[in-house]
Amino acid sequence: MVPTMRPAERLEAVQAPVMSFVADLIRANPGTISLGQGVVHYPPPEAVLQSMMEQLRDPKQHLYGSTFGSDELRDKIRTKLAVDNGIILGRNSDVVVTAGSNMAFAHTILAITDPGDEVILLAPYYFNHEMAAGIASARPVIVPTTDSYEPDLRAIERAVTDRTRAIVTISPNNPTGVVYKESTQRAVNDLCRTRRIYHISDEAYEYFTFDGARHFSPGSISGAGAYTISLFSLSKAYGMASWRIGYMATPKILLPALRKIQDTIPICPAVPSQLVAVGALEAGPAYSRQFLGPLADVRNYVLKTLNDIGPRVHVASSRGAFYVFLRIDTDLDAITLTTRLIEDFRVAVIPGSTFGLRDRCYLRIAYGALEEETVVEAISRVARGLREILSVH
Repeated sequence: MVPTMRPAERLEAVQAPVMSFVADLIRANPGTISLGQGVVHYPPPEAVLQSMMEQLRDPKQHLYGSTFGSDELRDKIRTKLAVDNGIILGRNSDVVVTAGSNMAFAHTILAITDPGDEVILLAPYYFNHEMAAGIASARPVIVPTTDSYEPDLRAIERAVTDRTRAIVTISPNNPTGVVYKESTQRAVNDLCRTRRIYHISDEAYEYFTFDGARHFSPGSISGAGAYTISLFSLSKAYGMASWRIGYMATPKILLPALRKIQDTIPICPAVPSQLVAVGALEAGPAYSRQFLGPLADVRNYVLKTLNDIGPRVHVASSRGAFYVFLRIDTDLDAITLTTRLIEDFRVAVIPGSTFGLRDRCYLRIAYGALEEETVVEAISRVARGLREILSVH
């Protein structure tokens, strides 16, 4: 009997990448404007790119780099963490550079879990977090948030078991745009401390806050470096999505495991990308802040237009990142509604089911990737499409 050729069974339970599904629909419907992918419309600083090209003339820059990232970049990151996040790396924690913060998360799950261990995710969760846990043979435990998409501390505490290895928070949040209160983040971090589990804090959108909301890094809490894993990305603030550079502040106890994982998968972060990252951090958050004013204007337009659609469209209070999360009162499921918007109205969104919410119809809208005039056209298509679709459903 010849054995059947098949993928590993654990991957059968992992959801398919939603971006591929939406991208296929976009390709099949020319003229579609995408409000799907979470990226910004601006590039890295031009001077940084020119400097990188000069440095790449050095043959040494084309060899393998250090496993955890260059000394220069890691020093820049340590300074940035201290100044911008209040995270002082001491004897218990250090920096690891990765190919994006998604890799930092995946490495972390591989480093802290054995098969069957549990990782608490808050729904709506970031879909790649749930996928990474499944790929690692860990069990994602999904805990609902409140009606305002804030962490429900009592529900989180009830979900902790002897197999729990980490609680994951994302603030500013993907997909909702909610910025968690400092008191809430402190409470989650304290729970992790008392239950001796890790707090994984995803802070990819740290600079994107509006209406007086303030980002808080749990890793800045005194003593938190021993059990807090803080994930960051240069993709958003510095327009570096394709360069694939992220980093984490992680407890030193995990470094031997992370070294094995990093050396096996990428060997090292891409050296040209690290050169750009050094320059980006030298430019600092002032570079991205010059784009926040226009982005805030776009955000205000998006929120007003969506709130004016009608009572069957419920818009989350988005004060961070560049997402708006909608709950739609309809008998249509999110995949069907997403497909209708693309095929009939040539505008792409992301179905909320991929973020773990399947009890009702939810959609995520991302407005950071487009210039203002394109966003205006795209949102008008969303509003027109939802009004027409809801009029018959």
